Amino acid sequence: MIHSLIEKDIELFLYLNNLGNIQWDSFWLIVTNKFSAIPLYFLLLYITYKQFGLKKTMVLLVFIAVLILVSDQTSNLFKNGFKRLRPCHNNEIANLCRLVGNRCGGLYSYFSAHAANSMAIAVFFSLALKFNSKIWIYLLFIWAILVGYSRIYVGVHFPLDILTGMFFGILYGVLCYKLFTIFSNRFIV
Repeated sequence: MIHSLIEKDIELFLYLNNLGNIQWDSFWLIVTNKFSAIPLYFLLLYITYKQFGLKKTMVLLVFIAVLILVSDQTSNLFKNGFKRLRPCHNNEIANLCRLVGNRCGGLYSYFSAHAANSMAIAVFFSLALKFNSKIWIYLLFIWAILVGYSRIYVGVHFPLDILTGMFFGILYGVLCYKLFTIFSNRFIV
């Protein structure tokens, strides 16, 4: 059963990855680049400051740092435990996929830290901030999904890597928000 699931995952990866074309490559390279989200992070920081003030914003930043650290380290733990080769390192399919940007990354792929981190941030801020409109929440989740898909597009992750990363991102985003709320209610006036 697991073998069949992995085969379907490879088939879906090859299908989605090969949908790409050179006209869209630059767009997806921007989406997949972790530094391209810096303006979003500054916007979220500004909204946080306006809603919570300096003290609570500083505490929130500590929780975000812990959130990303836990998410990243869980991804590394899984990668080193499962040792599933990235598509671009897998000799059986490497010549069948498009590697956009010529950067394959580390040896192992399961699961995507990009997908986990972006989803964790989307979930945490969707719960923590009181947006005037739900459009902001939708935009955060669309951004997280685009980041996840970009990893397939550029040829460095399988769909199950993305889905698992998003699952852990949701889980850690909710847990971190709950801990932040408990801490804030207890220690911040």
